[in-house]
Amino acid sequence: MRIDDALRLAREAELDLVEVAPMARPPVAKLMDYGKFKYENAQKARETRRNQTNTVIKEMKLRPKIDSHDYETKKGHVVRFLKAGDKVKITIMFRGREQSRPELGYNLLKKLAEDVGEFGFVESSPKQDGRNMLMVLGPHKKKTEARAEVRAERDRRAAERQADAAAERTEQADHRAQAATEPHPKRKRGPVDNLDADIDLS
Repeated sequence: MRIDDALRLAREAELDLVEVAPMARPPVAKLMDYGKFKYENAQKARETRRNQTNTVIKEMKLRPKIDSHDYETKKGHVVRFLKAGDKVKITIMFRGREQSRPELGYNLLKKLAEDVGEFGFVESSPKQDGRNMLMVLGPHKKKTEARAEVRAERDRRAAERQADAAAERTEQADHRAQAATEPHPKRKRGPVDNLDADIDLS
């Protein structure tokens, strides 16, 4: 079709004439609402970006002769990272004579992998890298699943707080209503009531 005829058709249909395949012979054009086309493409791109997950590798450094309390603290961090859907690189740092005892690092990494097995798995087995020994743990849950769970838990806690606040408000209103309907009890007269009000007791 000639360009003039295509443009006339576009004007009659109140649409745009958009070239979609300029390298074709002859070039291919399409009648469309270009503004709507751009908007829909932008929406699709935004949705794609939202569904993308960036793989984050967290790092945790340990010493072969780590104290049990420190170990528990570091293990807690590793569990938190795995629950959030992140990979964790565990590094055992050897110093001095410790380098001649690589089995200490290996046993520690093995113990850690067993302790966090509920939340992650060994993605890269322990291997020596110079003075360090490395192991990578991967999460059982994907990042999107972990985010959804965190969001659901946050919503649940917010709903519980709102319910507790509403119950407390209702209880206070009932208490005020009950206090307003009850007659005031008569106060018993005591020896002080018989004193002359003009006498200064101070």
